[in-house]
Amino acid sequence: MSADDGTTVRLPSFRGRRNLREEITETLRGAVISGEMKPGAVYSAPSLAEQFGVSPTPVREALLDLAKEGLVEVVRNKGFRVTALSPKELDDITELRALIEPPTVRRITEQGVSAETLERLRPLAAGIEKAAARRDFIAHVTNDMQFHLALLELAGNPRLLETVKSLRTSSRIYGLRMLPEGGALFSSSHEHTELLDLIEAGDADGAEALMRRHIGHVRGIWSEKNLDADHG
Repeated sequence: MSADDGTTVRLPSFRGRRNLREEITETLRGAVISGEMKPGAVYSAPSLAEQFGVSPTPVREALLDLAKEGLVEVVRNKGFRVTALSPKELDDITELRALIEPPTVRRITEQGVSAETLERLRPLAAGIEKAAARRDFIAHVTNDMQFHLALLELAGNPRLLETVKSLRTSSRIYGLRMLPEGGALFSSSHEHTELLDLIEAGDADGAEALMRRHIGHVRGIWSEKNLDADHG
């Protein structure tokens, strides 16, 4: 689907699906975070709705939800513009995540996680790898968000969970399409399964270190800043 500047975005069809607004919001959020919907590009609800195979109303509602999150902004009589983040803003988000998520994963590991809970998380981890293998960046980001929030929920701190959700929602992972086939994206995706293995083994040091390294991969390997440096 084309934005006003000719930028295209690949979106699924939602014909016959229930909970349309939630599903469309989740998909569009993933499209923005993954960079499939380009920063600065303007998208109209009717044009996106045509690709989704639905009426414009749930798409417009979803875009308004994303506007509240700061992912897009309303452009009068045109549609919704995807907001951009500077490298400094992305660094700030990464710094905050690194302060919160690794020690929380350590605490979760130290307190122990039941086998039943780990088995519930493993399909989410596998889904991230499968999305990476087929280079479905929207599904990758969406599954990644679900996995990490489900894991951090085990800490039993709703305020912490909302903070991390907000930080992750505000993030951008630019340049995913520039990554080589089967390269860094797939390697980083496998870290979710490795993390569950470390938690299962009760290795708090290893789990914390892996979580810190994983956050670094998101900012360092996938960032627009480093990709520009590599290709500049």
